[in-house]
Amino acid sequence: MNKLTGNIQVFDVITDVAEEPSGQPNLFSMAGNDSLIALGIPEEIIPFVKSFRNVSDFCQAKPCLPSDAYEVLEYLANGFPLDEVQELFKKETESRTAEDDLAKALQSEGSKTSFVVLAGEDELRRIMAEPLEKWRIFLHPMQRQLVEKDMSGACRVLGGAGTGKTVVAMHRAKYLASKLTDKDRILFTTFTVNLAGDIKDNLRKICTIDELRRIEVINLDAWVGQFLRQHGYTYSIVNDETTAAVWDKAIAQSGEDTGFSREFFSDEWSKIVATQESFTLEKYLKASRIGRGTRLDRKKRMLVWSVFKEYMALMKERQIRDVDTAMYECRLILEKNQHEALYSSIIVDEGQDFSSNAYRLLRAIADGEHRNDIFIVGDAHQRIYNKKAVLSQCGINVRGRSSRLRINYRTTEEIRKYAFAFLKDISFDNLDDEYEGEEKCQSLTHGDYPHIQNFRSAAEEYDFITSEVKRLTAGGINGRDICLVARTHSLLDEYVRAFHDAGIRAYEIKRTKSDDRTFEGVRLATMHRVKGLEFQYVFVAAANSRIIPHAKAIDETDAISKQASLTSEKCLLYVALTRAQKAAYITSYGTPSEFLPS
Repeated sequence: MNKLTGNIQVFDVITDVAEEPSGQPNLFSMAGNDSLIALGIPEEIIPFVKSFRNVSDFCQAKPCLPSDAYEVLEYLANGFPLDEVQELFKKETESRTAEDDLAKALQSEGSKTSFVVLAGEDELRRIMAEPLEKWRIFLHPMQRQLVEKDMSGACRVLGGAGTGKTVVAMHRAKYLASKLTDKDRILFTTFTVNLAGDIKDNLRKICTIDELRRIEVINLDAWVGQFLRQHGYTYSIVNDETTAAVWDKAIAQSGEDTGFSREFFSDEWSKIVATQESFTLEKYLKASRIGRGTRLDRKKRMLVWSVFKEYMALMKERQIRDVDTAMYECRLILEKNQHEALYSSIIVDEGQDFSSNAYRLLRAIADGEHRNDIFIVGDAHQRIYNKKAVLSQCGINVRGRSSRLRINYRTTEEIRKYAFAFLKDISFDNLDDEYEGEEKCQSLTHGDYPHIQNFRSAAEEYDFITSEVKRLTAGGINGRDICLVARTHSLLDEYVRAFHDAGIRAYEIKRTKSDDRTFEGVRLATMHRVKGLEFQYVFVAAANSRIIPHAKAIDETDAISKQASLTSEKCLLYVALTRAQKAAYITSYGTPSEFLPS
């Protein structure tokens, strides 16, 4: 038992340790013995720890080291400053115990990551029979500090892919729900329908019936539609595909030859008009357009407004609304009518995908600022819908109540590094108008770098993928733990046929429903749909030129718009790759993607 951390530690005492060559520093030369002991490293293994010269040798020694000590040392081995690591693990070392109480030590949060105290053989059988899906909602002790913290207002939690943001959000919802009275409720919202479904399924695994009853899980667009119907509004909220046709007609009916594309008008409406609530010509003429690549003088703005005027008329005539306008009208209802807070707390998952209108609406739903009102988790590196908001400008103050998750529990360090390299030299915000440097994240497991291969034809690629899937399943990997990811639905159809022809059972994860784990078969999903999921093995297929990035997704209006759409495509590839736990493959045929190394 480590009396400093209060954790149980199991390790090998290595007595035969090579002497350090003179003039050659060891991997942990930045930390003295006392500093290592203060971080929870057993004194008995410090000579062994000091014998490592490189990260590779250190990683191979993982089975010999206590799991909690290895976690601390891995940060130092990968270049994190000593003072930063000390601060990171400060809370854990504050739980020290002065007595040799094994039972008490086994109940420490650190010990629970490696040990469980069983009541008997029946409980052991039950635990061993639990499916992998149940282990996906495991909460690390450092995450629990965030879950159970009493906040004076809104809170923001950032973290890269695989750091457990959604797990923290779910346990936060459970924790708050356990403290509520019967009349109070919690809103757990996210950006897409399918993610809301996945979260609801996982909450069932950790919540009691009473806790579940107090948590409403719904994507925000659906909540808006539901709220407006309750208040007598009969119009429908439509998606981008429907509004595209409306924009085409509005451009034609305006009679103005502006020279701008439908994409320009749609973006201008979403990023300028809706974001700044400039729903009149007078307000639009005064609206700031900082960050828009195409310059508009007063005359051009008036021409653009003529199209906006037709667009609003068509939406009214057809009894439809785009989601930005619907959120604005929804907020007006809330602010006009005096009401009690609809929810005691709001949990937001995938916060980077929410617009300014969405956050202003959430602020109105939560009513005034109060304890534990809004809890937001997100990661700008996974912003794949080209939406951006500044929390402080939406009435949500998170200063002094922000945290970052730094341990990746999903992917290997090799996959994480490779995926993150796609985002090199791109600036990412912290959801509140501040920009940060390189992502400070560390994976706890190691393995191979992604396997990258280009083929002469689609047929050759199909043969490789189906052969590799058969090899994996023959080795004992369940098909449900393998996922093929493609950029478009039409491409997925081709791979479904390829699997069928090869005699491999396949199951496509649809956009509007969660992954039903009762169905057997290799999973297939688009890059957008796979967000929020994880699998042991991931194949990113058809990583071809004009597919990744997808030619139709690149906005050529101006240099700024083009760069923004390219960044979204890189984020999409990053998201797809970081779904993998053990291994990732990137395959292409013909000319490979420009994103891939030559």
